[in-house]
Amino acid sequence: MSVFHHLPLGRRIPDRLHAVSVSLPTMRDLIGYEEKVPATVGRIVSGYPRFVLHPCLRQLTQDLARRHGLTGRTLWLTASARSAAELAAHLAGTPPGRGAQITIFAGDPPSGSEPAGLHGVNHPENSELYTEAKAFLQNTGMFLGSREAEDTLVRRGRLAAGEPEALFAGDALAEIKRVLRRALPAAGDADLFPACSGMNAIYAAFRAVSELQAARGRTIWVQLGWLYRDTISILKRFVPDPVRDYVHLPDVFDQAALERLFAEKGDRIAGIFAEAPTNPLIQTPDVPALAALARRHGVKLVLDPSIASLFCVDVLAHADVVVNSLTKFAACEGDVMAGLVAVNPTAPDAGVLRRGIARKLEPVYPRDLARLAAEIGGYETFMSELNGATPKVAAFLESHPKVKKVYWPLSAESQANYLRIACAPDAVGGMLSFTLKTPLAPFYDAVRLPKGPSFGMKNSLLSPFIYIAHYDLVKTAAGRAELAASGIDPDLLRLSVGAEPVEDLIAALAEALER
Repeated sequence: MSVFHHLPLGRRIPDRLHAVSVSLPTMRDLIGYEEKVPATVGRIVSGYPRFVLHPCLRQLTQDLARRHGLTGRTLWLTASARSAAELAAHLAGTPPGRGAQITIFAGDPPSGSEPAGLHGVNHPENSELYTEAKAFLQNTGMFLGSREAEDTLVRRGRLAAGEPEALFAGDALAEIKRVLRRALPAAGDADLFPACSGMNAIYAAFRAVSELQAARGRTIWVQLGWLYRDTISILKRFVPDPVRDYVHLPDVFDQAALERLFAEKGDRIAGIFAEAPTNPLIQTPDVPALAALARRHGVKLVLDPSIASLFCVDVLAHADVVVNSLTKFAACEGDVMAGLVAVNPTAPDAGVLRRGIARKLEPVYPRDLARLAAEIGGYETFMSELNGATPKVAAFLESHPKVKKVYWPLSAESQANYLRIACAPDAVGGMLSFTLKTPLAPFYDAVRLPKGPSFGMKNSLLSPFIYIAHYDLVKTAAGRAELAASGIDPDLLRLSVGAEPVEDLIAALAEALER
């Protein structure tokens, strides 16, 4: 009997309190979630933490708002006082926030003995302010974490106890860095900076590089290929002038376009951001050539290998900075938010970048760190298992008459570039995407797999990724044209291969394709 079965709408994936995914089992459910249909969102109590406020965080926020008389105001709890100050400054400096009373919530010791450690921002209830604040925290990953919220509720007597879970008993940070050094042997402990989320790692790296390069008159950032949505938002939102300082080159294989851009603007370019491979097209640029071009022009190269994992591709030798979501693959149980910034110790300005990143990122909450340390010991073994399973799934999909196109690290267009950075010829990771010759909804609704956001956990996960990440583009003609310009089919499906028997995974796909 297959290990796979349909999960109901709103079920956490995995089924535990701090899960980072949630079941969206039909296209109707998914669209209802995106369009905030009450009957749908009412059944979703948890989800990917940067998009759906965790129930512990929601309860804590409501408790504090009542205690501090914040009727008629919206309260956002943040990872630290620094992140609260950044959010407040951002709101005050944007058009929706002009004239608004922004206040800092600087701690809550209700009994006089609890250390003040909670921070946040509150503002008048206002749809524009709400949208702007939520987008800022989503982009930068600066929300208060769910475990810290849970622990605070327990201390305040609002929860009887925290959810039982395995935690690393020793020095969690040392254990995490021990494993990461196996994936990044060129890095020392001083080069590795765990962050509270993958997006916070990206934001900290972006800010550190931007600060360094701005002093040299360099303000332009180049986006190579189609990147994850919040990475795109950081590049667009936080450059000094989005019209002047943001450049998108949609074709990761067009080295000539890069050469022309650098010939024209090379002395004003601060950095290039690329994913290797990209999300969701699993395309790999020519990383050594990209690195050589950037180095010749004094441009910083930031690479994100999250789709493949740190144990499958070796990119630190080419980049100035590597950013990575440790939520993916490293936290293979699917219940930890964490990220990483790694500085290439041999790159120019490594010391300046280390100091800048250390000042700008938000560290991992101790209990999240202990949970990650309890899981990360299986990281390398998990990737080895996926290296064996993913090619079998890719071969099945490529041979099926109802499948239009399959994207994975060894696709013909990317294979040569991918193998230039692969740790081994068979180190392909656990991610692939595909499109169908038949309508999306009947297949998606029928397939007996976990379906929801995120990837890189022991549970296989299927998602109509563009609907989840870019629904605003899917639903308009202009948005679909923008996607088409980057070679993206809105009906693309992204599959994260898990630790279940690969034969069961292929059988579930085959069953739905044959309907």
